[in-house]
Amino acid sequence: MKRFAWLTGPAALLLLGGLVVLEGSLRTAHHLVFALLCVSVAATLAGIGYTLLASALILRFFARPTAEAASYPPVTIVKPLHGDEWDLLSHLSSFCRQDYPGEVQYLFGVHDPADPALKTVDELRRRFPDAHVTVVTDTRLHGPNRKISNIVNMLPQAHHDVLVFADSDVSVNPDFLGNVVGELEKPEVGLVTCIYRGNAAPGIWARLSVNAIDYHFVPGVITGFTLGLAHPCLGPTIAMHRTTLEKIGGFEQFAHHLAEDHAIGQAVRMTGEKVAIPPFTISHACDEASAAELVQHELRWSRTIRTIDAAGHFGSALMHPFAFAMLAVALSDAAAWSWLLAVVALLSRFWLKLRSDHVLRQPHHGLWLLPISDITSFGIFLMSFLSTRISWRGFTFKVDGDGLLCPVQDE
Repeated sequence: MKRFAWLTGPAALLLLGGLVVLEGSLRTAHHLVFALLCVSVAATLAGIGYTLLASALILRFFARPTAEAASYPPVTIVKPLHGDEWDLLSHLSSFCRQDYPGEVQYLFGVHDPADPALKTVDELRRRFPDAHVTVVTDTRLHGPNRKISNIVNMLPQAHHDVLVFADSDVSVNPDFLGNVVGELEKPEVGLVTCIYRGNAAPGIWARLSVNAIDYHFVPGVITGFTLGLAHPCLGPTIAMHRTTLEKIGGFEQFAHHLAEDHAIGQAVRMTGEKVAIPPFTISHACDEASAAELVQHELRWSRTIRTIDAAGHFGSALMHPFAFAMLAVALSDAAAWSWLLAVVALLSRFWLKLRSDHVLRQPHHGLWLLPISDITSFGIFLMSFLSTRISWRGFTFKVDGDGLLCPVQDE
């Protein structure tokens, strides 16, 4: 008994106090887990509602008729190039196969005279000898956004008043130019931008990237646009008249922006003109060859959205009902009701995928990959809040509160 005598007096009080603190901590932890469980369940239910709404709106959006051009003015297609990208020749060729009777100039630009993309342009000329191809090589940088710098260097060589800016990794259908010009002919329309779907290179990482575009990005853009909650302008393709470009003061002012497309759309709207999104899609190449490439690309995209619309980005958590449902499973010790909730959430995501595949003209396969894609996208969504650092074409930047790029050196 003597060995326990130290429990008397102050020592006993200290032990009792410790037990009280421990009990309080356990209660606090229990309350925290319960609160997180409630949030997860609420987010899952709201996410299921959003997913079903998006499934309906995406069908309605693409059910609209496309505009047909009443006239066929000359067009300059402006394409900044960088490197020997996957399937580049096929992407460029799709613009040379346009069912458009008007004159078309193909304007390509690079910063580096040794850029391997120039070899692809040479092959394009051989395949389409009648195409009016102009190449600009100019090393000047007007800011850290090299795409905009490239375009600014190219524009003095643009011959026509209708300008179509298209990324190098984009491919289009033969009626693309006619439909875009038709949209530009509508009253008060100053800019036309296009919804894009994913086009996967071989490999699972590219397929996950396509899923992020087709089943998160596209439904989100269409839902936000339809409900008036978002005012998108999508960088892969932007079309406008030269007079509109002059009204907004040219592109050089956007050479420091991360989301230059969003800034361009805002500038056009401020002139009183509208930004139109026609009811058809273009294809955007997804060629990520590794998990690191996928995360880097998706993080840049996610952090871009956060810089231009912080509230909307936070609200995009509702695009992840399955991830929240699995969190509820973990927090509820795998209760039977939580598994039922997860099944319902997954079924709603399957339904959205089938609807999206139909309107985006994608093959109906890869259902097994959707849960993996959803969890991956949710993880990237959470990571987007941890830093403002992004990697873009081999360069690293930090993004300030105004969405401006600041180059940094990698450690």
